Amino acid sequence: MIEVRNLTKRYGATIAVNNISFNAEAGEVLGLLGPNGAGKTTTMRILTCYMPADDGTATVAGFDIHQQSVEVRKRIGYLPESAPLYNDMGVVDYLNFVGEVRNIPSTVRSARVKDMIDTCGLERVIRKDIGELSRGYRQRVGLAQALIHDPDILILDEPTAGLDPNQIVEIRGLIKKLGAEKTVILSTHILPEVEATCDRILIINQGRIVADGTSELLRKQASGEELLHVKIEDGEPNTIFKSLQGLPATQQVSFVDDHKDKFELQCNSGSNAAREVFQLCVKQNWTITEMIPLKPVWRTSSES
Repeated sequence: MIEVRNLTKRYGATIAVNNISFNAEAGEVLGLLGPNGAGKTTTMRILTCYMPADDGTATVAGFDIHQQSVEVRKRIGYLPESAPLYNDMGVVDYLNFVGEVRNIPSTVRSARVKDMIDTCGLERVIRKDIGELSRGYRQRVGLAQALIHDPDILILDEPTAGLDPNQIVEIRGLIKKLGAEKTVILSTHILPEVEATCDRILIINQGRIVADGTSELLRKQASGEELLHVKIEDGEPNTIFKSLQGLPATQQVSFVDDHKDKFELQCNSGSNAAREVFQLCVKQNWTITEMIPLKPVWRTSSES
């Protein structure tokens, strides 16, 4: 759904985004995690065609951000950190206005506004002006404007910044719900935020991607564990399971996605788990049809 290749953005002598590449798949919630000034917002602004890149490119829903920026914008819903709201407008009037700007036909616009009110939980404030709303409801209105044209992709910059704990839980739940249907990219500098919301995490520092993986994978890697996925046939699953657990290199074994022939091994760092698995299968006359070491992409800040 989104493909980023060697994207770079400079502000004078400062390189805000430094030759980054990544993909985001349909139905994936991807989190950009990093400190303030890491390059998260700049990356999002480039993907939404709010600003151009200096080098590299990206495609969004198959359209190039440089050559087909209008088509890209049609397919993106964008919520910047400061939501583009007009305080003197009522909630319903504002959503109607955004629908008109988005060229939603008048015959279906009212229905889309109603859908957004239901989806984003705005029923209690539809008779209020935006300036009267709490921070949490303002974020909900911001999400509604990003969703009203039913985009394939949502890009959300610090969507829970400044919210109280109850509001954070509500917005996280809404993002998870939306992620079941759309590709969502969100940025944050808060680790629990991405762990609670995202399927996958990109850690960005000084304009570079320094890690890429699921929260579980990153946590295990940080603790010194190595992961190995193996698919073994021609043996009884529970027997294979117990034999893998008995290997010196193995800390823990689990089945992968309820497949009785696929196993995830959490192994001691620096161990030769792959060799031990291979030797076990040779001894037991089992067939290895798959062996994949799972490691997040870790890069040093000096890499290009």
